[in-house]
Amino acid sequence: MQDRPLLISGLLRHAAAAHPARPILSRVVDAPLWRYDYVGLAARSAQAAHMLRRFGVGPGDRISSLGWNGHRHMELMFAAPGIGAVLHTANPRLTDEQIAYTIDHAGSTMLFYERSFADLVERLVPLLPGIRHFVMFSDAARTIAGTVGALCWEDLLAREEDRFDWPLLEEGRAAFLCYTSGTTGHPKGVLYSHRSTVLHAMAASLGSAFGLGAFDCIMPCSSFYHATGWGLPFAGALNGCAFALPGDRMDAASLHELVEMAGVTFTCGVPTIWTMYLDHLQRSGAGTGTLDRIVIGGSAVPRAMAERFARDHGVRVLQLWGMTELNPVGVVATPTPAIAERGAGHVDEVIWTRQGRMQFGVELRIVGEDGEELPHDGESSGRLEVRGPWTIRRYFRADEDAADADGWFDTGDIATIDANGFLRLTDRAKDVIKSGGEWISSIDIENIVVGMAGVRVAAVVGVHHPKWEERPVLVVEPHDGAVVTAEAVRDFLAPHIARWWMPDRVLFDAVPLTATGKIDKKALRARYADCLDVEGVG
Repeated sequence: MQDRPLLISGLLRHAAAAHPARPILSRVVDAPLWRYDYVGLAARSAQAAHMLRRFGVGPGDRISSLGWNGHRHMELMFAAPGIGAVLHTANPRLTDEQIAYTIDHAGSTMLFYERSFADLVERLVPLLPGIRHFVMFSDAARTIAGTVGALCWEDLLAREEDRFDWPLLEEGRAAFLCYTSGTTGHPKGVLYSHRSTVLHAMAASLGSAFGLGAFDCIMPCSSFYHATGWGLPFAGALNGCAFALPGDRMDAASLHELVEMAGVTFTCGVPTIWTMYLDHLQRSGAGTGTLDRIVIGGSAVPRAMAERFARDHGVRVLQLWGMTELNPVGVVATPTPAIAERGAGHVDEVIWTRQGRMQFGVELRIVGEDGEELPHDGESSGRLEVRGPWTIRRYFRADEDAADADGWFDTGDIATIDANGFLRLTDRAKDVIKSGGEWISSIDIENIVVGMAGVRVAAVVGVHHPKWEERPVLVVEPHDGAVVTAEAVRDFLAPHIARWWMPDRVLFDAVPLTATGKIDKKALRARYADCLDVEGVG
């Protein structure tokens, strides 16, 4: 058999040759919609590759982007790794200091950014001594030069040829650099290789996962700066899917308009996006058009949300668990014959009480406190470890491997695995609540409460208690105009949890989110650290 490397440029070549006319629709910051196809994407990616070389970017060099899910950002995502360079997709939702740290730590020499980030970049300039060139994702009429003297993306591309002889690289060469945001201290960098990215695209496309095909139109609502948008630019190209790119307009009304305009069949994102989307559909009386399935990840999917999509709109929700260190897909909640033969009710119970099932390429195991592997019986709970061809071995510029000698990486999650290979997260190791020597699952309480009418977001954190070590505190963010009381929340919870799991306080407040759209438990713990030191309950 031939030994041809698995390369990101190969995905682009395939899409342009096998699916040349599949449409790509993109929203652009303060500009008209952009429409083209895979032939256009390949041509402009080639121009971007020539442009990068003209600036002296070569194999192994790093460049950074501050971009939305738009066509220009996607062109750079094919061009940079295509010439052997590494694209660091910086997260604009981090603090200025964190953004600057990741760009500096990456060792980038160029920064590409959206027009809407012009003020942010102006603030960052003094913190980025290594950046030699700033390029705005814009045309000449809309480019804001500012003090950085930004160059114009469209002008730079217009000078270059639209054909490029993509080099035959080593498939183990780095392609993307993505930084985690859920760790203590500085964000940690994870390097994705060409091989891991292509294998991940193949696996994510399977029927056991996203089930992608050439008839799908993808609207990626997981930001490209979050683990390359869950790998969808590459899975989409592999399958010849059409694309509807939302750009900077991620509000529910704009997403709904794009679904109808482009005939979207597949989309993805964190739960907060779809909470807002469902609220918009209810208020407007609109339908979901061609939308067939939604992949939701980042945090546990509220069962009530999935049931509303299925019952009211005929849209299937797929739950996903993954992490930056996994490229990022780990498991996806799709049924198997073993659970389907027991009826639809059993399928629903399994799918909505577990994060998903084992996918080829991601090995899972759980270990106890003594490091011994625990049985897959659905009851034994331990630390979740993973390994596989798109699992991290070592963080960027770290001295030691993140995985052990056998390749197992500790995810920091507490979980069970059942006999059919379904994973159930019971908590993050740092979020699990230990009260009086017994464990309380914050995730279980949150999933129940978010199914209550009027509740938009629910978050549970452990707070110090002088007698019980820790006790749960529940923070509820209601929908606008909804009236929700602490007594009603407790009445709603009572039939579903043990009495000693009942939160000591029920508080009503805006729930803070991290840069990746997850509940910011660290901020909540700090905010309410002393709330059990006062008399009374919420």
